[in-house]
Amino acid sequence: MPFINAKITVPADSAKKETIKSQLGKLITTLNKSETYLMVGIEDNYDLWLGGKKLDKGAYVSVSLFGNAPKSAYDKLTGQICDLFADELDIPGSNVYVTYHPVSDWGWNGGNF
Repeated sequence: MPFINAKITVPADSAKKETIKSQLGKLITTLNKSETYLMVGIEDNYDLWLGGKKLDKGAYVSVSLFGNAPKSAYDKLTGQICDLFADELDIPGSNVYVTYHPVSDWGWNGGNF
């Protein structure tokens, strides 16, 4: 079960969020996961600072997944996420920061996987 949580500094209406969510559903296959159990959170108009300066156009994307993936898959997904945010939100890749969090214990429905 992956979870992608995106905090973006720009506004995004419901249609734009739906587009990003759908594209992330396709991109998650890079980590050998499927959209079937993908959870996505998108927080727009989020304040982000880097080096003491507020980012006008920026994003922090946290990817949590049950299990692990190869470094090459993480590298590829980072590029895909940067491209997606540049295309859909006009946020340059140089202002998109992505972290990965492999999880060994993930609970759901009263138990753990």
